[in-house]
Amino acid sequence: MQLEFDQSQLCDNHTYAKQHEVMGHRLHGGFDEQGCYVPPRSRSRCIAMANWTAALRERGGELFDADASLLTGPRMPNPEQQALLLRNGFTRSFWNTLTVTGKLEARGRLLADVPFPDMQKVLVEDIGDMALGHLNKGLLWAHGIDEGGQPDEGIGGHDLMWFVARDLVIEPGSHPDVEPPENIARPEAHQRWMPQLPQEFEGMLSLLMNLLMIEFRAEIGFSATQKILRNPQLFTDRREAAELAAEIIERIRTDELIHVESLRIYLGELRELTFKTVEGGTIPAREVIDPFWQGLVDWAVHEQPRLAAKQQLEALEPMIREHGGSALFEQFMALGDNLDG
Repeated sequence: MQLEFDQSQLCDNHTYAKQHEVMGHRLHGGFDEQGCYVPPRSRSRCIAMANWTAALRERGGELFDADASLLTGPRMPNPEQQALLLRNGFTRSFWNTLTVTGKLEARGRLLADVPFPDMQKVLVEDIGDMALGHLNKGLLWAHGIDEGGQPDEGIGGHDLMWFVARDLVIEPGSHPDVEPPENIARPEAHQRWMPQLPQEFEGMLSLLMNLLMIEFRAEIGFSATQKILRNPQLFTDRREAAELAAEIIERIRTDELIHVESLRIYLGELRELTFKTVEGGTIPAREVIDPFWQGLVDWAVHEQPRLAAKQQLEALEPMIREHGGSALFEQFMALGDNLDG
C-alpha cells in the first residue's frame, strides 16, 4: 500500500472527457465519459487519502470524530425567509449570500500561498508516511487552489463557481458589491490555547481545526442555498438556470468532501501521536487537541450562530422595510428562528 507521494502525484488530474465551462468561464474539474463531475486534483489524492485512512486504522486510530451534525443554532435568513423575500422581488439578500460565500471561498487560497511549518519538528513519531507528512508536499496547496482557483491560468475555483451560480439566477450588477466579515473563525484575541507548543505550530493546529468547523458550517449553508434554487416557485423565469446553479453548488460540495476527509485524517493521525513541548518534555497530542476542539465546538454551537444571525438581521431590516414596508418585515420575522433562546 503506497503511503508516500510527491506533489505532482497529489495534484494530478484525471483525464477529462469534457472540460468544466459555464457562462463562458473555465472552471476547475471536468466530466467523465458518462457526464459525471470529477473533482480537480483528485486522481492520486483520493487514493492517498484512502491509504492513509487504512494505515491509521491499522495502527488502532480513527478519523477525527466530527461532522456537520454537531452544528445547530439559528440562521438568518433561513430558507423560508429567503424564499419569502425572493417571492416579493427582494433579491439582494440572496445575491449578498452568494457573493459573500464566493469571497470567503477565495480566502482559502492562502493555503496555497502561505508557507506552513513542518509538523515533524514538534512530533516524536516519524510522520513521513502519513498525511501529516504531506501537508507541505501538495495537500495544502491543492486545498487552497480548489478554493481560490488559478486565475493566472484562467481557471476558476470555488470562488468563481459561486459567482457564476449567482449570475445564473440574478442579473449581474443588480446590487452593490458586498464584503464578508473580516474573520469568521473563533476570535482568539491573541490568547494562547496550546502553550505547550511553539506559537507557529499552535497557529497551524488552530487553522486546521477552524477550517474543519468552517467546512461544516459551509455545508449547512450550501444545502440551504440548493433548497432555494430548487424551489419550483422561485426563479420561475430562470428555472433551467436555477437548476444549473444548484448543480454547480453540488459540484462544490463534492470537492469539499475531499477537504473534510483530509482534515479528519490529519487530526485523526495527530491524536495518536506525541508532541514535543517547549519545555523539553512530551505530551500526548490528544491532550492538546481535544480541549481546543471542545472549546471551538462550544463557541460554534452556542455563541456564533446567534451572534451572526443578529448581525445579519441588523443589516437586513432596513433594506426589507425599504423594499416592502413593515408588512413584509413582519412576515419575514414570523418565519424566523429564535435568536434569543
